[in-house]
Amino acid sequence: MKQKHSGILKNKGVALLMGGPGKERDVSLRSGAAVAVALEAAGAHVRKIDIASTDIPPLESVDFAFNIIHGTFGEDGQLQAILNGRGIPYTGEGIEGSRAAFDKIKSKTAFDQANVPTSKWEKIHKGESPSIPLPYVVKAPRQGSSVGVHIIREESQLSMALEDCFQYGEEVLIESFFTGRELTVGILGGEALPAVEIIPNHGFYDYENKYTSGASKYLVPAPLTAAESAMVESAARAAHKALGLEVYSRVDILLAPDGSMSVLEINTIPGMTELSLLPKAAAVAGLSFSELCEEIVGLSLAKKKP
Repeated sequence: MKQKHSGILKNKGVALLMGGPGKERDVSLRSGAAVAVALEAAGAHVRKIDIASTDIPPLESVDFAFNIIHGTFGEDGQLQAILNGRGIPYTGEGIEGSRAAFDKIKSKTAFDQANVPTSKWEKIHKGESPSIPLPYVVKAPRQGSSVGVHIIREESQLSMALEDCFQYGEEVLIESFFTGRELTVGILGGEALPAVEIIPNHGFYDYENKYTSGASKYLVPAPLTAAESAMVESAARAAHKALGLEVYSRVDILLAPDGSMSVLEINTIPGMTELSLLPKAAAVAGLSFSELCEEIVGLSLAKKKP
């Protein structure tokens, strides 16, 4: 992939927003540490700001904010609304795109409307039971990093899973279980990066397998046929477009042996740690970590943020 925004960070003042009040705080701090090094290597003057609540301190003498707060507050439109209100440019999607991608129910609705391949699903409230037959997946719809995700194979597993998920909100997503290879595709400015295949050592790609060194194997690029690559990348671009996204994202997809697919979700502020998948894919596409950060900044500043 050709770099289009080389030098954009030179001598720029950057407020690097990291941490956050959500469940993914520790991961965000790790992402922030890595991004700070990359931004400084590209010539930026970085001010690291650890956000521990929903209060944002004054951001003075900065050209823009680099948002690396994963999950709640940073990725769901709340932080974007605050920065919009202050007139501070920032990386990533705007309010509406962030909300749509963070909410798995909104995402699923948009996927269905745009004919993006995704598993059968429904939402339930307290006191209701799933109508989808076993096995299925129970998800808290507004959490990230596989927080509040449970695979239900037997009815006896349901009660505890619902109890966990309902602590995060009044709705729970029920999704038909789909068996397939776990893939993720980064989208940068509308272009798909090489797909990555994720092979956990055990279980599925949950929080532990995502953030424990050696717990999962990553094949970059994924060993796909040309036809499979084209199909997976097309689905990722379609999902990105269905939510009205413009800057960058990482799209999680399952690919079955028969060629059918299920787009699971989209992350608009994907991880940027030493284990993260977007930097791995970007490297295969020819972008260093610093160059990837430059592209994110350039694409972000070129877009309006509704």
